[in-house]
Parts: sequence; C-alpha cells; structure tokens
Amino acid sequence: MPSSKELFLESVTELSSTYPKQEAESLVFWLFEHFFNFRRMEVLQDKSIQDDKASFLEALQKVKQEVPIQYILGKAPFYGREFKVTPAVLIPRNETEELVHLILKENRLPAPKILDIGTGTGCIPITLALEIPEAKVFGLDVSHEALKVAMENAMLLDAAVDFHQADILSADIPYPDLDILVSNPPYVRELEKAQMQANVLSHEPHLALFVSDEDPLIFYRTIAEKGLKVLKPGGTLYFEINEAFGQETKELMGALGYEKVSIYQDLNGKDRIVYGCTP
Repeated sequence: MPSSKELFLESVTELSSTYPKQEAESLVFWLFEHFFNFRRMEVLQDKSIQDDKASFLEALQKVKQEVPIQYILGKAPFYGREFKVTPAVLIPRNETEELVHLILKENRLPAPKILDIGTGTGCIPITLALEIPEAKVFGLDVSHEALKVAMENAMLLDAAVDFHQADILSADIPYPDLDILVSNPPYVRELEKAQMQANVLSHEPHLALFVSDEDPLIFYRTIAEKGLKVLKPGGTLYFEINEAFGQETKELMGALGYEKVSIYQDLNGKDRIVYGCTP
C-alpha cells in the first residue's frame, strides 16, 4: 500500500496531463483532505493511509475528465463557509465574495431588506443574512432545482432567507420597499464560449451562465428597470458584471435614473461590480 506521499505524487502525475502542475497539486491536496482527512503537512509526512482508496481514485479519474472538483465533492467554500453544490447551480466564485464584501462594507442599516436575483446556491443572500443578523433577506431564481439547493444550504447554515421561484424577465419583483437589490445574472456571451475552460463549459448550468450576443445586457436592464419600482429612495442596486461591459452597464443605470453609479474592480483589476442608488 503506497504511503500518503507516494499516492500524492502519483496522483499529481496523473492529473498533470490535464492541468498545470500547481493546479494539479492543489486539486490532489483537496481530495486528500476530503477522503483521508489529511492536511497538507500530513500528506507530505509519508503517513500510511488506513482508509479505502477506491473512492479517492474514482474521484481522481473524474477530476482528470475535467469534472469540477466541487461537483465531485458536493461542496464549495464561500466567505468562510461551506455550501452544497450540484450541477444545477453555478459554483460560487471569488469575485462574488468581493460583491458580498462590498455590500457588507457599505451597508449602514441595522436591519436592511435585501433581495438577491438569480440566487443559485443561495451563497449571496445566505451570507448576507448570517453577517447581518437583523436583515430581512430574500432570494429569487427561475430554476426549481437551484432553489432546492439554496433552501438546503439555508437550512444547513441556519440562515433565515425566504426563497421564491420566478423568471425575472417576465415577472414583477414580488418584494417592495427594498434597501438593497443584488444580482449576479447570466452575463457570458455565446461568442465567449470558445475562451472558457472546458470544465465550466461542459458541466456548469448554461441557464445561469449565458446570454445572447444580440442583447447581452438584457438582465441588467430588466432588473434595473424593475428595481426602480421596489427599491426605497436611496436604496442601492449591486450587479456583478461581465468585465467587457462595465462602462455600458454604468451608462445604462445612469440613463434609468440611478445616482452615484460606480464601477468596482476585482482583485485582478477587472471591472466586476457596478452599483448605484435610487433617487
């Protein structure tokens, strides 16, 4: 039976035909922690492996086939917590953590009323509900399967969030008098598919990813228009955006009457969030 170090090196070699070496190492460490409860130092200390390796090796082959590791393990980290994920929802991203962090940093209300549109895993509203305990928080999504995941995450993390199924492109927003409206809607254009990683393109839900090339701002325009009817005066609308449309999204919100519209760049220096207030 190979030691932990031997199995680690063999596994990294196995994945190196598909991933860069550093990424392969990171993925294998993640698998070791999940299946054997080994930390990085323990992996490299040549400890013997007592657990059955079959599940580990099966997961390793799925990773090699570019199935996202979060779907294999059924979980993903977000803002210091662990969220259940399935192929019905997008895997939470670091950029969305920045969106949540900006909202928390800017919020001055002790008990804001918040709605997240296109909620997926529920990572945005659940995190906001847990970080602002007096907040009234809601999540909306078109996908029944996504909402099942979001509700399970709210239950597992003991977060008070009210979820609702609706298609924002055809339905009115059912929550009036909002202080904060936030959305990370589909924003990847069809023409950008060729630039995407295979594991995202093949496995993550296209409903939550893609928008037509002809009208890439359809969700931003629709949500911003409907947001004017439900946000309180001085309420704030936050969007996570396609980096290619920062200026266009800012201009769209300004033309609709939002004030103090700003573009926020993520840690990689890319336009990632546009936000503004109602008059």
